[in-house]
Amino acid sequence: MNPRYSSVASRAVHRCEYCHAPEIAFNFTFEVEHVEPASRGGAPEDNNLALGCRSCNVYKASETTGRDPMNGAVVRLFNPRIDFWDEHFAVELDCSIVGKTHIARATIDRLRMNSLRQITARRQWRILQIFP
Repeated sequence: MNPRYSSVASRAVHRCEYCHAPEIAFNFTFEVEHVEPASRGGAPEDNNLALGCRSCNVYKASETTGRDPMNGAVVRLFNPRIDFWDEHFAVELDCSIVGKTHIARATIDRLRMNSLRQITARRQWRILQIFP
């Protein structure tokens, strides 16, 4: 386990900082990930670390940009250290996550945050009152 897991998870209130999945719904801890990937020079410092669920972390990988599906523009991905989730994202009644900004739309697309599995899981979490 990453030695910074406790502090990063506490700061994130044990939610994925990208899709807001609740860590309590999983049988393993979420991953401490680099917002700016180490492979691109990102340092393992608090201002560059985020808590990510396995799905978001796998699809983010070493990516830092995505394409806004509305206009095709290549933009940076959501950065949980400088961006506020509620300013960029909203959750619809069907439990899909919608982007309010070009950054959010590109992040949703790049991280595949609205896959059928993700939406189905969010519906169950909503029933359990652990999402959003």
